[in-house]
Amino acid sequence: MAAARACTVALVVVVAALFLEAGAAAAPGNAATSAQRRRRQLLRQRKVHSHLQRLNKAPVASIEMRPAYHPEGLYDESKVASQQNTQRIVQMWHQNGKCPENTIPIRRTKKEDVMRASSVRRYGKKRNRSTPNPMSVDPDMLNESGHQHAIAYVEGDKYYGAKATINVWQPKIEQANEFSLSQLWILGGSFGQDLNSIEAGWQVSPDLYGDNNTRLFTYWTSDAYQATGCYNLLCSGFIQINNQIAMGASIFPISNYGGSQYDINILVWKDPKEGNWWLQFGNDYVLGYWPSFLFSYLADSASMIEWGGEVVNTEPDGSHTSTQMGSGHFPEEGFGKASYFRNIQVVDSTNNLKAPTGVGSFTEQSNCYDVQNGNNGDWGTYFYYGGPGKNPNCP
Repeated sequence: MAAARACTVALVVVVAALFLEAGAAAAPGNAATSAQRRRRQLLRQRKVHSHLQRLNKAPVASIEMRPAYHPEGLYDESKVASQQNTQRIVQMWHQNGKCPENTIPIRRTKKEDVMRASSVRRYGKKRNRSTPNPMSVDPDMLNESGHQHAIAYVEGDKYYGAKATINVWQPKIEQANEFSLSQLWILGGSFGQDLNSIEAGWQVSPDLYGDNNTRLFTYWTSDAYQATGCYNLLCSGFIQINNQIAMGASIFPISNYGGSQYDINILVWKDPKEGNWWLQFGNDYVLGYWPSFLFSYLADSASMIEWGGEVVNTEPDGSHTSTQMGSGHFPEEGFGKASYFRNIQVVDSTNNLKAPTGVGSFTEQSNCYDVQNGNNGDWGTYFYYGGPGKNPNCP
C-alpha cells in the first residue's frame, strides 16, 4: 500500500497551526558553508518531524454524531451506514481490516509526503486563486495562478448545498507538482481575500499523495487559500464521523475510454438546525461536517455553486501542460469517452434539493479544456467537460 492508515480513537482531528518556515538567511553567492547548510537541513527535518507528530496525533473532543436534518427530509439513522439494497463501497485499505466503532480511518502522513511540499507551511494546501471566477474578464488574471478550469455554475441566489454524480477517471499528470481534479465548490464572499469555499470530489495529485491514484478528497478555506484550510484531515476543520470511508483513499474502479463507466455521488448541505455543513458520499455514507464557525459568509449561506474540473498548468518548457482534465478528451466525444457531471442539484432555503436554474459555463482556454451543458429526463441537468491540455490548438 502507498500509505498506511490508522484507526484513530478520537472522532476528530484537531491539528495545531502549521509551523512557519523561518529559514536562516542565505549567505550571498557561494559563501554559505557546509555547516550552515547542515543546520538548515536539520531545522527543516525538525519542523517536518514536529508537523508529523501533530498530523498523526489522536486528540479527543466532543462532536456532533449526525446532522439534525437531511435535505431530502428529516434525517434518518439509516443514512449513516445502511448497506441494505446497496452495493458496498470497497477501499483498498479494507484488505488489512476495518476500523471499529468510535474510531475513524486516517491516511497516515509520512515524512516523504511533507518533504515533497514546497514548504512545511504549504503542505496540504492549494495555491491562491484556485477557485474559478466566471465573472472575471481579464485573461492575464485568469491564468496568473496556473490553475485552469472547465465548470458549470449558478449564482445570484442563496444556496444551502449542492449535489452531483461525478464520472470517475484517472487523468494523466505531466509534472509531479501538477494535479487534476473534479469537484463541486460551495462558495461565499468575493473572489478577493475573503473567499469562503467548501470543496469535495476526486483528484489525482502526485505531489500530495506520492502516486497517480484517483482519490476521494475534501478542501476548505475561509480566506481564499491564504492561511486557513487544507485537504482532507491535514489540519483542523473537517470533522469526520464515519469509520468506513477514508479521506484521501483511492477510488476504484475507474472508467475506461469506450468501456465501462463509473461515477460517485457527492452531497454537501447546511444543517438548518445546527448550521454546520455536512458531507455525504454515495447514498449511504455521511462522512462528517465543517463547523459553521470556520466561516464568515458560509456561516449564513453560499452565493455561488460550481461543478467541474481543475488542473494546474506549470507550463513546462514554456508550453501548455499535457496534464489531462476528466477523461483527457473533449466534451463533444460524449458518453463513454468524455467525463461528465449529471443530476447536478442545489439545496434551497426550504432544505430541498432542486434542479439549478440559469446554469452558466466557464473555461479559461476552451481549446485546452472545454465544457458543454445539457438537460434530459434521465440525467437532469448535466454537462460534459475536460480535455487533453496541450494539443495542436493548445500549444
